[in-house]
Amino acid sequence: METHPRRTVLAAALGAAAAVAAAGTAQAHGGDKERRRFVKRRLKAMSLEQKVGQLFTTYAYGQTADTTAAADVANNQAAHGVDNGVALLEKYQLGGIIYFAWSNNVANPDQITALSNGLQEAATDACGTPLLIATDQEHGLVTRIGPPATQLPGAMALGATHDPEAAREAAVIAGTELRAMGLNQNFAPDADVNVNPANPVIGVRSFGSDAEHVAAFVTAQVEGYQARRDLGSTVKHFPGHGDTEDDSHAELPRIDHTYEEWLQIDAPPFRAAVEAGVDAVMTAHIQFPALDESLRPATLSGPILTGLLREELGYDGVVYTDSLQMEGVREGYGDDRVPVLALQAGVDVLLMPMDIDLAYNAVLAAVAEGELTERRIDESVTRILDLKYRLGLFRDPFADPGEVAEIVGIPEHLEAAQAISDKSTTLIVNDGVLPLVTDGGSVLVTGWGETTLTVLSDQFTQRGWSPTRLVTGIAPTQAQINAAVAATEGQGLIVVATNGVAANPTQTALVKALAATGVPVVALGVRNPYDIAHFTDDVSAYLATYSYAADGLESAVGAILGGRPPQGKLPVDIPRADDPEAVLFAFGHGLSY
Repeated sequence: METHPRRTVLAAALGAAAAVAAAGTAQAHGGDKERRRFVKRRLKAMSLEQKVGQLFTTYAYGQTADTTAAADVANNQAAHGVDNGVALLEKYQLGGIIYFAWSNNVANPDQITALSNGLQEAATDACGTPLLIATDQEHGLVTRIGPPATQLPGAMALGATHDPEAAREAAVIAGTELRAMGLNQNFAPDADVNVNPANPVIGVRSFGSDAEHVAAFVTAQVEGYQARRDLGSTVKHFPGHGDTEDDSHAELPRIDHTYEEWLQIDAPPFRAAVEAGVDAVMTAHIQFPALDESLRPATLSGPILTGLLREELGYDGVVYTDSLQMEGVREGYGDDRVPVLALQAGVDVLLMPMDIDLAYNAVLAAVAEGELTERRIDESVTRILDLKYRLGLFRDPFADPGEVAEIVGIPEHLEAAQAISDKSTTLIVNDGVLPLVTDGGSVLVTGWGETTLTVLSDQFTQRGWSPTRLVTGIAPTQAQINAAVAATEGQGLIVVATNGVAANPTQTALVKALAATGVPVVALGVRNPYDIAHFTDDVSAYLATYSYAADGLESAVGAILGGRPPQGKLPVDIPRADDPEAVLFAFGHGLSY
């Protein structure tokens, strides 16, 4: 049987990942004369306007490249002044496109594949240069493409396996499916070390709180995503976003680590990624005074992006900004200044400016006025073209629609995802109530998340139990707590899902009220694992799933009922609620039976 070059065999892909790792950075980045000559010729043939276009990646509304749907056209006109993706590419000759659910790009694998091919055709028609088509498919909390694409555990769940090979396998599967749908750049993995349990923007997007642990998992995922050399991975958010208490989407966070602490805590995963030959690095919109006393956001900081990333870590690949629509980078700067300052700092790709026309023309004006040189533009475009060449896009940027059903969401990938999830579920507290020895009974399933509780209830039903489902939400009222207590009448077990207890203390009140009924309470932390610190003595058992994805919830119910003994170990320290400097449960803690 003839096999298309992109058809995947998981074992072979994993073998390719190992080969890339063994070959090292030089092979991962290429370096042959033919590639350099091609890029040089391509650059020389481009106008300044075409080169500036290559510096931008943004979104276009619509399920097709040439959409005529009224809502998509209206949204594109409001955002970009054009009707659709084709018109956007014709006008600005962009270097890249990014997909989101909110921009109506990701309905199903066949649609995504057709959209990718339509955009690539428009880009090659417009300027002869293929697109980098990207999304943020971190999995777990940040997942842009849902089922039937395989849903894999997110970073902290993978970190809880303490098995980098599991992370590598997950990246191979995810990368293979993305490329089958025509994407060639993934904004993953997250290389931040989450040392602050109150971090509102990273949390479970991180592999953990130990720098070397995170570095090992980042290396494995970079190698997995880049195993076949047709999809680029992107580590983020440099120089490290793991110790913030503010969300850079809404404000400008500040990290007060010393330079020595940065070397010890934040830098190791990025250094490991560079050594693994990562294709791209994304910046953080944060202040880091010890690294740049000017207090400019890292995205706009020459000392950070050129001094540390380029010179100290020796990175010469593509540098992306995080979204330029985030307030963390816009605060104090005009939308016409941010792109220019970012390029001066060492950035190559400007992601999602607020106003593409304003940003594009601001860069052109900066060159005309001498604030930026064309040579500086050429440096970034050379890196971008080089990446496109190494990913094989000049040879063939298109996806094969006939392959999608053979690759995306296939049983082998789904089974692997569930097996990895089973390895991540972490039992943190157990007074002996688990595993349950009965074959069935009544169970109250309550707490946060309508979909979460539905999935949990369905899992209990499939195993012969009779669940009562009662949603109390993110901030239960006293009336909702009273209703939950009343619903415990006649129940043999209570399963309560919690999410962000520290910021929503009435969830603690709910757990304590349920515990006071005398019915055994099993709590599930379905996002950050830190919730247990607020009710340690009140529950019979506590499991961390690190996300509310279906596979993780299935693993949790399997652990409760004994069919899938918990295997995970904490990838973070859990501090005491009343003394954040004291460790309640340490990195590596995890019970089983």
